[in-house]
Amino acid sequence: MTKELTLDVNGKQHKVDVDPDMPLLYALRDDLGLNNPHFGCGLAQCGACTVHIDGQPIRSCVTAVSDAAGRKIVTLAGLGTPEKPHPLQTAYIEEQVPQCGYCINGWIMTAAALLAEKKKPSEAEIKQALEGLKCRCGTHMGIMRAVKRAAAMMG
Repeated sequence: MTKELTLDVNGKQHKVDVDPDMPLLYALRDDLGLNNPHFGCGLAQCGACTVHIDGQPIRSCVTAVSDAAGRKIVTLAGLGTPEKPHPLQTAYIEEQVPQCGYCINGWIMTAAALLAEKKKPSEAEIKQALEGLKCRCGTHMGIMRAVKRAAAMMG
């Protein structure tokens, strides 16, 4: 049984007619046509599906779309624009972090939530916040440099 729900995604209201128990990830990708977040594991273990709900990073592959309705959802595309990118997006480019790019969504969205909460996190705090995210390309050192660079740009 479907239900009409309103999703506030990247500052715009969208009505979707979906199964309320369907993962938010499917509504974002299939119903709204967003390219990010990505489907990774479907078990909240890799982070490729991370979005912010009311400023907190969540794994959209295991979050029911009904739990996100009426709340502020931000995807990677909502963090910044090509004209005014988020400091993390700038830092990723400057540090040349992307390789395949599949996991970037999770790393940036999780780090952005950390930097919104704590302007100058220690290396240990960054590692703790990013714990559990997966990158098969092995760009972890570049990711750490980019998060530190973004923190310096923001602070």
